Amino acid sequence: MVGPDAADARRNVSDAAGVVVLGACAAWSLITAAAHDGRPEGMLLAVLAVAAGYAAGRIFGALLPVAAPCVGALTGVGLTIAVPHLSPGPELVGPLGHAGATAAVLTLSTGAACCAAWATPVPALRVALRVVAVGIAVTAAALGSTTAVVTCAAVLLCSLAAGRMRHRGAGLAGLALATALVTGLTCAAAGRALPGGLASTLEDELTPHRIDLWHDALHLARQDAALGVGPGRFGELSSTAGQSLPSDGKPHSALLQQAAEQGVVGVALLAAAFCWVLIALWRTPRPTPVALTAGAALTGLAAIATVGNALSFTAVSVGAGLLAGLATARPLAEEPGAGREGHARGVTD
Repeated sequence: MVGPDAADARRNVSDAAGVVVLGACAAWSLITAAAHDGRPEGMLLAVLAVAAGYAAGRIFGALLPVAAPCVGALTGVGLTIAVPHLSPGPELVGPLGHAGATAAVLTLSTGAACCAAWATPVPALRVALRVVAVGIAVTAAALGSTTAVVTCAAVLLCSLAAGRMRHRGAGLAGLALATALVTGLTCAAAGRALPGGLASTLEDELTPHRIDLWHDALHLARQDAALGVGPGRFGELSSTAGQSLPSDGKPHSALLQQAAEQGVVGVALLAAAFCWVLIALWRTPRPTPVALTAGAALTGLAAIATVGNALSFTAVSVGAGLLAGLATARPLAEEPGAGREGHARGVTD
């Protein structure tokens, strides 16, 4: 058995690891920008947004473990409806436009509503919050976002299944494996290494233009695998991006953008950030269903970001950090089922 002091010490280590990873992401973007005259502002803003959201989530999650994620979910839905593009910039025709950001915010909102449902001890309120989560999926359908419908439904189903899981380690490992599979599929599509039938299906869903952007990103990554071509320079060097008007200068894949602009180290830091979140969820004192629900929502976000430009929107980065913070907070009042799990995790998981 691991005592409360040891558990707190391990959570402090995971917090310190998060600071190191986010700091390294910011520092590496500055290094690669200096090497190739790049523009690191976008990466620095994303790191700041995640850190700010995470800090806010930890604070509000400790004070209001039920109300805070509920308000966050409703805010995300309201933001999606009131500000459909979520960010200024060129109007891009779908599916290369702002659909990824919409799907990401709705996915995170569903995760927050489900986390709130698991956090409350009141059965009627739990049912009401799950109805809210279903309503978010319905909203996604009304907005015409097929991706959001799929990811919101997946988060809801994973949340319901999480209530039957006694140990979170296996669940989080499964989420990591799912992310790895999406990553591998994206890289294979970028390298034009998929079988003809599967490649044609992906092109029909994602458009040949996006696959061409991915191919350009992979080509640029191979030119300078160590440092990449520099943050913010993909649009200048990609022939596909240069031929399309309007263009936002991005390959519409966080993974491939990191590979092209910041090299292998940039990809490793992106992977480290995701792994840190999963480890923090493993160590969180919150109940297992809360941890797995947040993990499912963040995995959905990772999948969306791997095949789109969702992480280019500040609202998405803040939302991701906020949900991770809410799910790893230490509520001032002990939650039902949380104490025993937190003390025993060192041996059971």
